[in-house]
Amino acid sequence: MQTRAVRRTLWAGLVAVLFLAAPAAAQYQPRPIHDPATGEKWNIEAGADWWMPSANVVVASESLGIQGSNIDLKRDLGATDQRFPSLQLQLRPSPAHKLRFTYLPIKYESSATLQQSIVFQGVRYRIGLPVNSVLDWKTFRFGYEYDFIVRNRGFVGFIVEAKYTDVKVQLDSPIASEFARARGPIPALGGIGRFYPVPNVAITGELTAFKIPDSIDSRYNAHYLEWDLGGTVNFTDHVGLRGGYHSTDVGYLIKSDSGTFELRGLYFGAVLRY
Repeated sequence: MQTRAVRRTLWAGLVAVLFLAAPAAAQYQPRPIHDPATGEKWNIEAGADWWMPSANVVVASESLGIQGSNIDLKRDLGATDQRFPSLQLQLRPSPAHKLRFTYLPIKYESSATLQQSIVFQGVRYRIGLPVNSVLDWKTFRFGYEYDFIVRNRGFVGFIVEAKYTDVKVQLDSPIASEFARARGPIPALGGIGRFYPVPNVAITGELTAFKIPDSIDSRYNAHYLEWDLGGTVNFTDHVGLRGGYHSTDVGYLIKSDSGTFELRGLYFGAVLRY
């Protein structure tokens, strides 16, 4: 009799434990192993920014064997700093692989009375001459990004890209109208890293670069260095606002034609994801 009573007591206790444990088990939800931060669940990402750089641009172009002057866009032609739009599109077929595209149109238009004589495309523009100038610089970036470290709170990866540039400089004056143009692809390698100090705020750093050294051929050289440091506040997985600092440094020498383009400044924009 005592043995049966003990068994009944044990069974009753076990049923009570299961009954009490069931609601607690139902309430407990373990954190998923793959739970990306807000803003990292997407296959298509589109962004648009306003970039406000300070420009340092110097160009020189010879013609008919006449060496061109180093013409400073601001000092000689009266250009002022401007704001430019930048459009980006990324496709992510899987968490570690991204296809990237960026379009950046840059245009400076100015009018000035020359304070010193300059030579451009074999033509001498003398002191006191009124000159209208246009610098039209379009940049297309096509890239592939592989993130070899992917975590819920960030990633680290490398970038391979081709940057196609099309630069045209034109001077119009009462004595002549001349232009010089340089265009072509520039390959680049770089890296990118992002981390989330809190689940919906991202800090991202990116660097890409390329250089043709003078040692290959003293008549031809080029360099390209671009870096970006910014932050994004993601309100949802689909919408965010961002801002940061962007720098572009491009230089080239093709026989007797040369150009140096240094643009650095803040940007602000928005990003949409699907």
